[in-house]
Amino acid sequence: MKKVAVFDIDGTIFRSSLLIEITEALIQSGIFPLSARKVYAKSYKNWLDRRDSYEKYIGDVIKSFEKNIKGVGQAEFLKIAKKAVAFHQNRVYRYTRDLVSELRKKNYYLLAISKSPREAVEEFCKKLGFDKVYGLVYESENKKFTGRALYWDLMKDKAKILRRALETEHLTLKGSVGVGDSESDIPFLKMVDQPVCFNPNSILYRRAKRMGWKIVVERKDVNYFL
Repeated sequence: MKKVAVFDIDGTIFRSSLLIEITEALIQSGIFPLSARKVYAKSYKNWLDRRDSYEKYIGDVIKSFEKNIKGVGQAEFLKIAKKAVAFHQNRVYRYTRDLVSELRKKNYYLLAISKSPREAVEEFCKKLGFDKVYGLVYESENKKFTGRALYWDLMKDKAKILRRALETEHLTLKGSVGVGDSESDIPFLKMVDQPVCFNPNSILYRRAKRMGWKIVVERKDVNYFL
């Protein structure tokens, strides 16, 4: 049985969010209206000014995406998603990029979990050598999106995703590694042998300190181990 290494993607490997960059690309291409940006403009500014949380900002981006993806064709979405991912592909953190490479050489089964659209996550993770990815799946009818996310009960629980992968891919938690950056990653970090909290938010940081988990912060070209 292969050892498993599970990674959050947005903010953990990728130095942004795939969902944010694709939403912006859809606006710039004219597929989404300019008004789509207004949904998250205020929370984006508040986050930049450190007056509100990143979670509020990304929540508003999700609202905008799900409102405006309705009626968009799958083919044109995939074309934009591939172009956006190709543009941002190398904008990654050194620590997690190198950790992925090291674990791949050690024959770990690499599992990615993201709440960005699955098509974008698959495209991004392909070059990094991930074995399987989980991302949000959006319903389509007649090759056009309805705006409804599927399998939400599974996607909101990352520990459930990991348990499913362990069963379907015949993996072991012995020697397992998990890397995340926010409280939504705590469920799977609790399961693995070697949890790594990378650039954690305050909630995850406090939990990691209590649990004695490894904490890594990357700033410019330096990694700090707390």
